[in-house]
Amino acid sequence: GCSSTTDSDTDNMFKDFLGTYNKLTESCFMDCVKDFTSREVKQEEGSCAESCLQKYLKMTQRISMRFQEYHIQQNEALAAKAGLLGQPR
Repeated sequence: GCSSTTDSDTDNMFKDFLGTYNKLTESCFMDCVKDFTSREVKQEEGSCAESCLQKYLKMTQRISMRFQEYHIQQNEALAAKAGLLGQPR
């Protein structure tokens, strides 16, 4: 097809996502879970892990928004250049 992202691109993006997700959950777990004497997750451990994940999600959301804005600006600049180049003299 004409789509610019191939299956292997998608696979790589998914692998990256999983890698990041695994690192994130591990890091939030290490930061938040302190008591291994009980199988129960303590209230503060649960809310710590949740806010750890929320903070990360908000950050990635913000980054991807900035990235999109940047892409749009780049595309507009390219389109403007192409428009100038495409005009007959």
